[in-house]
Amino acid sequence: RQVSMQYNPGWANSSVNLLHVRAVGPNDTLHYVWSSIGAPAVLLVATESRSSTLHINWTQLLSPAPAGAIWIDPPSSVVYSTAIVFTKVFEYSEAKTLEELFYPTYDLSGFSWDSINHTLNHTALTAEFTGIPATDPSGSFSNGSLAFRVTAYEASGRDGPLPSLLHTANSSKVEFVLAGVAPRGNSSRFVLEMATVEETGVVQKLRSARSIDDEYTPTIFETLSLVAESQNDSSALSFLQWKATAYSSRTPRRQDSIQCQSRGLQAANWTLPMSSIVHAYFGEGVGSTYTVSAINISFGGEDGKAYQEKRYLSWSALLGFGQSPKDTFSPLVISIMAVALGTPMVMLLVGSCMVLFTQRKRYSDYEPIN
Repeated sequence: RQVSMQYNPGWANSSVNLLHVRAVGPNDTLHYVWSSIGAPAVLLVATESRSSTLHINWTQLLSPAPAGAIWIDPPSSVVYSTAIVFTKVFEYSEAKTLEELFYPTYDLSGFSWDSINHTLNHTALTAEFTGIPATDPSGSFSNGSLAFRVTAYEASGRDGPLPSLLHTANSSKVEFVLAGVAPRGNSSRFVLEMATVEETGVVQKLRSARSIDDEYTPTIFETLSLVAESQNDSSALSFLQWKATAYSSRTPRRQDSIQCQSRGLQAANWTLPMSSIVHAYFGEGVGSTYTVSAINISFGGEDGKAYQEKRYLSWSALLGFGQSPKDTFSPLVISIMAVALGTPMVMLLVGSCMVLFTQRKRYSDYEPIN
Protein backbone atom coordinates (compact mmCIF):
# COMPACT_ATOMS: atom_id res chain seq x y z
CA ARG A 1 0.00 0.00 0.00
CA GLN A 2 0.98 3.62 -0.47
CA VAL A 3 0.67 5.24 2.96
CA SER A 4 0.66 8.96 3.70
CA MET A 5 0.17 10.94 6.91
CA GLN A 6 -1.46 14.34 7.27
CA TYR A 7 -1.46 16.40 10.44
CA ASN A 8 -4.53 18.60 10.94
CA PRO A 9 -5.35 18.67 7.18
CA GLY A 10 -6.84 22.04 6.28
CA TRP A 11 -6.12 23.57 9.70
CA ALA A 12 -3.02 25.61 10.57
CA ASN A 13 -3.48 25.65 14.36
CA SER A 14 -1.56 23.01 16.35
CA SER A 15 -3.53 23.45 19.58
CA VAL A 16 -5.50 20.29 18.69
CA ASN A 17 -4.39 16.96 17.23
CA LEU A 18 -5.86 15.12 14.27
CA LEU A 19 -3.80 12.66 12.24
CA HIS A 20 -5.10 11.25 8.97
CA VAL A 21 -3.41 8.07 7.75
CA ARG A 22 -4.38 7.23 4.16
CA ALA A 23 -3.43 3.79 2.81
CA VAL A 24 -4.11 3.29 -0.91
CA GLY A 25 -4.25 -0.24 -2.30
CA PRO A 26 -4.78 -1.65 -5.82
CA ASN A 27 -8.58 -1.29 -5.62
CA ASP A 28 -9.36 0.47 -2.37
CA THR A 29 -8.35 3.07 0.22
CA LEU A 30 -8.22 2.66 4.00
CA HIS A 31 -8.57 5.74 6.20
CA TYR A 32 -7.39 5.91 9.82
CA VAL A 33 -8.25 9.15 11.62
CA TRP A 34 -6.55 9.51 15.01
CA SER A 35 -7.39 12.39 17.30
CA SER A 36 -7.09 13.62 20.87
CA ILE A 37 -9.94 16.12 20.53
CA GLY A 38 -12.10 15.05 23.44
CA ALA A 39 -11.40 11.45 24.40
CA PRO A 40 -8.57 10.04 22.24
CA ALA A 41 -9.98 7.90 19.47
CA VAL A 42 -9.37 6.38 16.06
CA LEU A 43 -11.89 6.29 13.23
CA LEU A 44 -11.45 3.48 10.67
CA VAL A 45 -13.11 3.78 7.26
CA ALA A 46 -12.71 1.35 4.34
CA THR A 47 -13.62 2.49 0.84
CA GLU A 48 -13.69 0.72 -2.52
CA SER A 49 -12.16 3.68 -4.34
CA ARG A 50 -8.49 4.54 -4.81
CA SER A 51 -9.35 8.23 -4.88
CA SER A 52 -11.59 8.59 -1.82
CA THR A 53 -10.69 11.60 0.33
CA LEU A 54 -11.28 12.84 3.86
CA HIS A 55 -13.09 16.15 4.39
CA ILE A 56 -13.23 18.14 7.64
CA ASN A 57 -15.27 21.18 8.57
CA TRP A 58 -12.98 22.45 11.31
CA THR A 59 -15.27 25.16 12.61
CA GLN A 60 -18.03 22.63 13.11
CA LEU A 61 -15.65 19.96 14.45
CA LEU A 62 -14.46 22.24 17.24
CA SER A 63 -17.96 23.43 18.07
CA PRO A 64 -20.24 21.91 20.76
CA ALA A 65 -22.23 20.20 17.96
CA PRO A 66 -19.69 18.47 15.68
CA ALA A 67 -22.11 16.03 13.99
CA GLY A 68 -21.44 15.94 10.25
CA ALA A 69 -18.09 17.72 10.43
CA ILE A 70 -16.14 14.71 9.06
CA TRP A 71 -17.05 12.77 5.92
CA ILE A 72 -15.53 10.73 3.12
CA ASP A 73 -15.98 11.76 -0.51
CA PRO A 74 -17.54 10.13 -2.43
CA PRO A 75 -19.85 8.81 0.31
CA SER A 76 -20.93 5.92 -1.92
CA SER A 77 -17.38 4.51 -1.83
CA VAL A 78 -17.56 3.73 1.91
CA VAL A 79 -18.08 0.01 2.55
CA TYR A 80 -17.42 -0.12 6.29
CA SER A 81 -16.61 2.19 9.19
CA THR A 82 -15.94 1.75 12.89
CA ALA A 83 -14.25 3.57 15.76
CA ILE A 84 -12.32 2.84 18.93
CA VAL A 85 -12.38 5.34 21.80
CA PHE A 86 -9.88 5.22 24.66
CA THR A 87 -12.10 6.43 27.45
CA LYS A 88 -10.59 5.99 30.93
CA VAL A 89 -7.72 4.64 32.98
CA PHE A 90 -8.56 3.10 36.35
CA GLU A 91 -6.08 2.59 39.17
CA TYR A 92 -6.76 0.19 42.02
CA SER A 93 -5.05 -1.90 44.67
CA GLU A 94 -6.12 -4.69 46.99
CA ALA A 95 -6.67 -3.77 50.62
CA LYS A 96 -5.86 -6.12 53.50
CA THR A 97 -9.45 -7.33 53.37
CA LEU A 98 -8.78 -8.48 49.76
CA GLU A 99 -11.28 -5.92 48.50
CA GLU A 100 -10.27 -3.78 45.56
CA LEU A 101 -9.64 -0.15 46.44
CA PHE A 102 -10.23 2.15 43.47
CA TYR A 103 -8.66 5.58 43.27
CA PRO A 104 -10.25 8.53 41.40
CA THR A 105 -10.54 7.65 37.70
CA TYR A 106 -8.40 9.26 35.02
CA ASP A 107 -10.91 10.42 32.41
CA LEU A 108 -8.95 10.72 29.18
CA SER A 109 -11.41 13.24 27.72
CA GLY A 110 -10.14 15.64 30.38
CA PHE A 111 -6.47 15.36 29.47
CA SER A 112 -4.27 18.05 27.96
CA TRP A 113 -2.33 16.75 24.94
CA ASP A 114 0.95 17.88 23.42
CA SER A 115 1.11 18.66 19.74
CA ILE A 116 2.06 15.53 17.79
CA ASN A 117 3.65 17.64 15.05
CA HIS A 118 7.14 17.23 16.51
CA THR A 119 6.75 13.43 16.90
CA LEU A 120 5.34 12.82 13.43
CA ASN A 121 7.74 10.74 11.32
CA HIS A 122 6.62 10.48 7.70
CA THR A 123 9.37 7.97 6.89
CA ALA A 124 8.81 5.57 9.78
CA LEU A 125 5.05 6.27 9.64
CA THR A 126 4.85 6.89 13.39
CA ALA A 127 3.41 9.54 15.71
CA GLU A 128 2.85 9.94 19.44
CA PHE A 129 -0.03 11.47 21.40
CA THR A 130 1.28 12.45 24.85
CA GLY A 131 -0.93 13.90 27.56
CA ILE A 132 -1.41 14.68 31.23
CA PRO A 133 -4.59 15.43 33.23
CA ALA A 134 -5.78 19.01 32.93
CA THR A 135 -6.13 18.92 36.72
CA ASP A 136 -3.91 16.65 38.81
CA PRO A 137 -4.73 17.02 42.54
CA SER A 138 -2.59 14.02 43.56
CA GLY A 139 0.44 15.21 41.57
CA SER A 140 0.85 11.73 40.09
CA PHE A 141 1.66 13.17 36.67
CA SER A 142 4.16 15.77 37.89
CA ASN A 143 7.03 13.70 36.44
CA GLY A 144 5.09 11.41 34.15
CA SER A 145 2.76 11.15 31.19
CA LEU A 146 0.35 8.91 29.33
CA ALA A 147 0.83 8.29 25.61
CA PHE A 148 -0.62 6.53 22.59
CA ARG A 149 2.02 5.71 19.98
CA VAL A 150 0.72 5.09 16.48
CA THR A 151 2.41 3.11 13.69
CA ALA A 152 1.14 2.58 10.13
CA TYR A 153 2.28 -0.17 7.77
CA GLU A 154 2.77 -0.32 4.02
CA ALA A 155 3.28 -4.10 3.82
CA SER A 156 3.05 -7.30 5.83
CA GLY A 157 5.75 -8.08 8.38
CA ARG A 158 6.57 -8.46 12.04
CA ASP A 159 7.60 -5.88 14.62
CA GLY A 160 11.08 -6.26 16.02
CA PRO A 161 10.53 -5.22 19.68
CA LEU A 162 8.42 -7.42 21.92
CA PRO A 163 5.63 -8.43 21.68
CA SER A 164 6.70 -8.76 18.01
CA LEU A 165 3.19 -8.47 16.58
CA LEU A 166 2.58 -9.92 13.14
CA HIS A 167 0.93 -7.29 10.93
CA THR A 168 -0.49 -6.81 7.45
CA ALA A 169 -0.80 -3.82 5.14
CA ASN A 170 -4.44 -3.61 6.25
CA SER A 171 -3.53 -2.82 9.85
CA SER A 172 -1.94 -0.26 12.15
CA LYS A 173 -0.49 -0.48 15.66
CA VAL A 174 -1.25 1.50 18.79
CA GLU A 175 0.92 1.35 21.90
CA PHE A 176 -0.45 2.50 25.25
CA VAL A 177 2.32 3.84 27.52
CA LEU A 178 2.41 5.00 31.14
CA ALA A 179 5.81 6.50 31.94
CA GLY A 180 6.89 8.06 35.23
CA VAL A 181 3.35 8.33 36.61
CA ALA A 182 3.45 7.99 40.40
CA PRO A 183 1.11 5.24 41.64
CA ARG A 184 -1.34 6.24 44.36
CA GLY A 185 -0.98 2.91 46.20
CA ASN A 186 1.79 0.53 47.25
CA SER A 187 0.60 -2.18 44.88
CA SER A 188 -1.34 -0.25 42.24
CA ARG A 189 -2.62 -1.91 39.11
CA PHE A 190 -4.00 -0.10 36.09
CA VAL A 191 -6.91 -0.76 33.74
CA LEU A 192 -7.43 0.78 30.29
CA GLU A 193 -11.07 1.13 29.25
CA MET A 194 -11.93 1.18 25.55
CA ALA A 195 -15.23 1.61 23.74
CA THR A 196 -16.04 0.55 20.18
CA VAL A 197 -18.65 1.95 17.83
CA GLU A 198 -20.19 -0.39 15.25
CA GLU A 199 -22.85 -0.07 12.58
CA THR A 200 -26.17 -1.91 12.73
CA GLY A 201 -25.79 -5.53 11.64
CA VAL A 202 -22.28 -5.91 13.02
CA VAL A 203 -21.55 -8.22 15.95
CA GLN A 204 -18.40 -8.14 18.06
CA LYS A 205 -16.80 -11.24 19.53
CA LEU A 206 -13.84 -11.61 21.88
CA ARG A 207 -11.70 -14.59 20.94
CA SER A 208 -8.70 -16.22 22.54
CA ALA A 209 -6.18 -18.31 20.63
CA ARG A 210 -3.51 -20.38 22.36
CA SER A 211 -0.42 -21.86 20.74
CA ILE A 212 2.53 -23.94 21.90
CA ASP A 213 4.76 -21.71 19.78
CA ASP A 214 6.24 -18.79 21.75
CA GLU A 215 9.17 -18.21 19.39
CA TYR A 216 8.46 -14.49 18.91
CA THR A 217 6.96 -13.76 22.34
CA PRO A 218 8.75 -15.96 24.90
CA THR A 219 6.50 -17.45 27.62
CA ILE A 220 3.39 -15.82 26.12
CA PHE A 221 1.09 -18.40 24.53
CA GLU A 222 -2.18 -16.49 24.24
CA THR A 223 -3.39 -13.99 21.64
CA LEU A 224 -6.72 -12.18 22.04
CA SER A 225 -8.78 -10.62 19.27
CA LEU A 226 -11.84 -8.42 19.36
CA VAL A 227 -13.41 -9.21 15.99
CA ALA A 228 -16.29 -7.38 14.29
CA GLU A 229 -18.34 -9.69 12.07
CA SER A 230 -21.25 -9.16 9.72
CA GLN A 231 -24.47 -10.77 10.96
CA ASN A 232 -25.40 -11.70 7.41
CA ASP A 233 -22.44 -13.86 6.39
CA SER A 234 -20.15 -13.89 9.49
CA SER A 235 -17.35 -12.32 7.47
CA ALA A 236 -14.69 -10.46 9.48
CA LEU A 237 -14.86 -6.70 9.00
CA SER A 238 -12.31 -5.38 11.50
CA PHE A 239 -10.26 -6.45 14.49
CA LEU A 240 -8.33 -5.33 17.53
CA GLN A 241 -5.65 -7.89 18.41
CA TRP A 242 -3.10 -8.12 21.22
CA LYS A 243 -0.84 -10.54 23.07
CA ALA A 244 -1.71 -11.32 26.69
CA THR A 245 1.20 -9.29 28.01
CA ALA A 246 2.48 -5.79 28.70
CA TYR A 247 6.05 -4.73 29.46
CA SER A 248 7.80 -2.67 32.12
CA SER A 249 10.76 -1.48 30.04
CA ARG A 250 11.36 0.82 27.08
CA THR A 251 13.49 -1.97 25.55
CA PRO A 252 11.41 -4.96 26.63
CA ARG A 253 12.86 -8.38 27.35
CA ARG A 254 11.18 -11.60 28.44
CA GLN A 255 11.74 -10.86 32.13
CA ASP A 256 10.00 -7.46 31.74
CA SER A 257 6.64 -9.06 30.98
CA ILE A 258 3.62 -7.83 32.97
CA GLN A 259 0.46 -9.89 33.27
CA CYS A 260 -2.33 -8.63 31.01
CA GLN A 261 -5.98 -9.68 31.25
CA SER A 262 -9.19 -8.67 29.51
CA ARG A 263 -12.22 -7.97 31.67
CA GLY A 264 -14.71 -9.16 29.07
CA LEU A 265 -16.78 -7.46 26.38
CA GLN A 266 -20.10 -5.91 27.25
CA ALA A 267 -22.65 -3.50 25.86
CA ALA A 268 -21.89 -0.01 27.14
CA ASN A 269 -24.83 1.09 29.28
CA TRP A 270 -23.27 4.47 29.89
CA THR A 271 -22.97 7.56 27.76
CA LEU A 272 -19.94 7.51 25.48
CA PRO A 273 -17.48 10.23 26.53
CA MET A 274 -17.38 13.08 24.10
CA SER A 275 -15.01 12.30 21.26
CA SER A 276 -15.33 14.91 18.57
CA ILE A 277 -14.23 12.78 15.63
CA VAL A 278 -16.62 9.92 16.52
CA HIS A 279 -19.63 12.20 16.86
CA ALA A 280 -18.45 14.25 13.88
CA TYR A 281 -18.49 11.18 11.63
CA PHE A 282 -21.30 9.00 13.01
CA GLY A 283 -23.54 11.89 14.10
CA GLU A 284 -25.94 11.86 17.01
CA GLY A 285 -26.86 8.20 16.42
CA VAL A 286 -23.98 6.92 18.55
CA GLY A 287 -25.55 4.64 21.14
CA SER A 288 -28.84 4.27 19.28
CA THR A 289 -28.34 3.76 15.55
CA TYR A 290 -24.80 2.55 16.25
CA THR A 291 -23.82 0.00 18.89
CA VAL A 292 -21.35 0.95 21.61
CA SER A 293 -19.45 -1.82 23.43
CA ALA A 294 -16.78 -1.61 26.10
CA ILE A 295 -13.81 -3.73 27.15
CA ASN A 296 -11.27 -3.32 29.95
CA ILE A 297 -7.63 -4.39 29.73
CA SER A 298 -5.93 -4.76 33.12
CA PHE A 299 -2.20 -4.79 33.77
CA GLY A 300 -0.26 -6.09 36.75
CA GLY A 301 0.91 -9.26 38.44
CA GLU A 302 -0.54 -10.85 41.51
CA ASP A 303 1.30 -8.51 43.87
CA GLY A 304 1.03 -5.40 41.68
CA LYS A 305 4.72 -4.63 42.15
CA ALA A 306 5.78 -4.66 38.50
CA TYR A 307 4.85 -1.03 37.81
CA GLN A 308 5.81 0.13 41.31
CA GLU A 309 9.45 -0.78 40.73
CA LYS A 310 10.07 0.67 37.26
CA ARG A 311 7.17 3.10 36.77
CA TYR A 312 6.87 2.13 33.14
CA LEU A 313 4.13 0.24 31.35
CA SER A 314 3.61 -0.41 27.65
CA TRP A 315 0.91 -2.44 25.93
CA SER A 316 0.63 -2.90 22.16
CA ALA A 317 -2.37 -3.78 20.02
CA LEU A 318 -2.97 -4.18 16.32
CA LEU A 319 -6.10 -2.80 14.67
CA GLY A 320 -7.25 -3.04 11.09
CA PHE A 321 -9.64 -4.38 8.50
CA GLY A 322 -10.63 -7.92 7.57
CA GLN A 323 -9.21 -11.02 9.22
CA SER A 324 -6.72 -10.58 12.04
CA PRO A 325 -3.23 -11.97 11.32
CA LYS A 326 -2.63 -15.55 12.45
CA ASP A 327 0.76 -16.83 13.48
CA THR A 328 1.99 -20.07 11.93
CA PHE A 329 4.98 -22.20 12.77
CA SER A 330 8.15 -20.82 11.22
CA PRO A 331 10.53 -23.09 9.23
CA LEU A 332 12.89 -23.04 12.22
CA VAL A 333 10.24 -24.32 14.61
CA ILE A 334 9.03 -26.88 12.07
CA SER A 335 12.61 -28.14 11.67
CA ILE A 336 13.10 -28.40 15.44
CA MET A 337 9.78 -30.25 15.83
CA ALA A 338 10.66 -32.56 12.95
CA VAL A 339 13.99 -33.44 14.58
CA ALA A 340 12.47 -33.75 18.04
CA LEU A 341 9.63 -35.99 16.87
CA GLY A 342 11.36 -37.67 13.96
CA THR A 343 14.51 -38.84 15.75
CA PRO A 344 12.70 -41.14 18.22
CA MET A 345 10.64 -42.59 15.36
CA VAL A 346 13.77 -43.31 13.31
CA MET A 347 15.50 -44.87 16.33
CA LEU A 348 12.42 -47.01 17.03
CA LEU A 349 12.24 -48.13 13.41
CA VAL A 350 15.98 -48.97 13.24
CA GLY A 351 15.79 -50.78 16.58
CA SER A 352 12.83 -52.86 15.45
CA CYS A 353 14.63 -53.85 12.23
CA MET A 354 17.74 -54.85 14.18
CA VAL A 355 15.69 -57.01 16.58
CA LEU A 356 13.93 -58.76 13.70
CA PHE A 357 17.21 -59.29 11.85
CA THR A 358 18.90 -60.70 14.98
CA GLN A 359 16.03 -63.09 15.68
CA ARG A 360 15.97 -64.33 12.09
CA LYS A 361 19.72 -64.88 12.07
CA ARG A 362 19.60 -66.85 15.33
CA TYR A 363 16.93 -69.18 14.07
CA SER A 364 18.80 -69.76 10.79
CA ASP A 365 21.75 -71.43 12.66
CA TYR A 366 19.67 -74.55 13.35
CA GLU A 367 19.06 -77.39 10.83
CA PRO A 368 15.55 -78.65 10.46
CA ILE A 369 14.88 -82.02 12.23
CA ASN A 370 13.21 -83.57 9.20
